[in-house]
Amino acid sequence: MTSTPATKQNSQPLPDTTSDPAPIVLAGATGALGLLIAHHLRQRGATVRALVRPGASTKAEATSLRLQGATVVEVDYNNVADLTQACTGASCVVSVLSGLREVIVDAQTRLLEAAVAAGVPRFIPSDFSADFTKLPDGSNRNFDLRREFQRRLDKAPIQATSILNGMFMDLLTGQAPLIQPSIRRVVYWGDADQPLDFTTMVNTAEFTAAAALDSTTPRYLRVAGEVASIRGLQAAATEAMGKEFKLLRAGSLGVLGGLIKVTQTLVPAENEIFPPWQGMQYLHNMLSGQVKLDTLDNARYPDIRYTQVRELLARK
Repeated sequence: MTSTPATKQNSQPLPDTTSDPAPIVLAGATGALGLLIAHHLRQRGATVRALVRPGASTKAEATSLRLQGATVVEVDYNNVADLTQACTGASCVVSVLSGLREVIVDAQTRLLEAAVAAGVPRFIPSDFSADFTKLPDGSNRNFDLRREFQRRLDKAPIQATSILNGMFMDLLTGQAPLIQPSIRRVVYWGDADQPLDFTTMVNTAEFTAAAALDSTTPRYLRVAGEVASIRGLQAAATEAMGKEFKLLRAGSLGVLGGLIKVTQTLVPAENEIFPPWQGMQYLHNMLSGQVKLDTLDNARYPDIRYTQVRELLARK
């Protein structure tokens, strides 16, 4: 397999995504993905209540949210009563919180408790990743935290929907060291034909905004802007940059696993959200095929046009 648009879809009637007059509460609204979700919610006519930490309401990101028409509310994420008041009257809480255990598990749990206490019917957690539900504990620290919160969410009396989007395609132009323009190589470990899921941050935000306004969402929604193998990335890079890219196999997945252990030893960085070994764990999970998304839900919201890898690389 090389590179294919994500065309394998769930067959089901298209849902009604008419805007609900009740607001969508957006936690983590000042981050890159949060700002994009706020934008696309407003584009769809939603009322947005953006939660920010104390003191953040005067920052540039909060100003941007207000200019888009969102209401900015300062909240103390350590205070369930404060969060409950902020969630009151909402039709859905969307969490885009980013961090380690004190955020993904602890703060999100308080947000979840507040949503339940306020009678909010729906909750979208801050997952936005490959399919971490398939992994054993210990294979990816950040995924372990998401599974821990998932267990709490599944026990809560609220309709939950996790959005799984593979890897952010945007990372291919920087943080994910697969495509190397300086040496015109696509570097990989393992099998060059393993299908991989990629979705841009913009497309993920568009999909999330539609899902937040869709009262019929299932427990999981899976989206991939493009499903591409390493060979597919090679073809996309060659076409986008007008120069031939070749493959460079750096070793087996076992070699990559060994590099991860060495890097964790040399650069522990346990308090960093994305230390070098965290990105390596993510690559290992994807290249192994363990976190490959199953049947995709791209067609659920047919107005979304998905960016392809070639387009993204050509822009950069």
